[in-house]
Amino acid sequence: MERSGVIIGANGYILTCAHVINHAKQVIVKLANHRDYVARVIGLDTKSDVALLKIPATHLATVRIGHPSRLQVGDWVLAIGAPFGFENSATAGIVSAVGRNLPGSDYVPFIQTDVPINPGNSGGPLFNTRGQVVGINSQIYSRTGGFMGLSFAIPINLAIRISHDLKVSGHVPWSWLGVTIQNVTRRLAVSFDLRKPYGALISEVLPGSPAARSRLQAGDVIVRYDGHPITRASDLPPLVGFTPAGTSAYLKIIRNGHPETLSVVVGALPEALPAAYTRPPRKPRDNTSLGLALRDLTGHERRALGVTQGVFVEASHGPGAKAGIVPGDVILSLAGRPTASVPAFMAILAHVLPQHPVPVLIHRDGRSMFLALSK
Repeated sequence: MERSGVIIGANGYILTCAHVINHAKQVIVKLANHRDYVARVIGLDTKSDVALLKIPATHLATVRIGHPSRLQVGDWVLAIGAPFGFENSATAGIVSAVGRNLPGSDYVPFIQTDVPINPGNSGGPLFNTRGQVVGINSQIYSRTGGFMGLSFAIPINLAIRISHDLKVSGHVPWSWLGVTIQNVTRRLAVSFDLRKPYGALISEVLPGSPAARSRLQAGDVIVRYDGHPITRASDLPPLVGFTPAGTSAYLKIIRNGHPETLSVVVGALPEALPAAYTRPPRKPRDNTSLGLALRDLTGHERRALGVTQGVFVEASHGPGAKAGIVPGDVILSLAGRPTASVPAFMAILAHVLPQHPVPVLIHRDGRSMFLALSK
């Protein structure tokens, strides 16, 4: 099936999506003037879904590059591609959101649009109203395989930066901190004594990671990274990803309502991360006024789940379910204090003020996250 691409170099360099050419035995590039070329794959990066091709051609017309950072929700954008093989088709829509995170693509702050995108559009350009390319169309959300109003594009500045690494070495040397992060909701902001919901909330520090060798801890809210403001969680991964491994980065965090500055030596992203674990079902034994049926973890369960302490949630309704706690979760801490056992949980709960949200740290499907819980 035909796919799309963007000419970024007059000497034959072309950007497209990694999933378009991954595992292909041969890539044929057909230009608008109907000339065909056998392309050489310079490199591809599956984490960002960016690939760089080179064709033996010169004096090619190239696209003009725009500034994705200037896009605002409601701006008109236009996509050109080959949906279902219909070459040079144009579709238009508006920007629905910016800085959107998608599962498995933590390093890409996607541009979300409602531009009709279908199979064949992948790798094609997303234009602003000035005729400048602001993104590379990459993904759609669909339950049918066709367009359903949710399209996602890789910001062009990120794609260009990745293409430079691919041109130099054929791969992208991503870096990492080793933390699990989430957005700060309004209720979480209240529970963490923040004046407004902003920043990247650390829900977990992975063992053996660069963050584990620093002073970062779960519950910290990162609001600035090396001078760059962090408004939402999706702002952080691209900044970390392009920081050279071994470099010290300075982070401004909010901890217990107070600002602090600390440094972390960024590390190279490993090829594989720990896999998620499943939890064994048990019958409820202990109940709380929150509508939670809790029990202590066995030593075997702690080792299997990769946690050192916590209480297991066997049933959830009432305030607990309203907060987002579901059966199978492990509650690691409540109001910033570790919950080593059900009695410890109950002792902490006794000091929680009614109607005031407090942060509860849970472990779910191999990952940790904060929720705001009200008594």
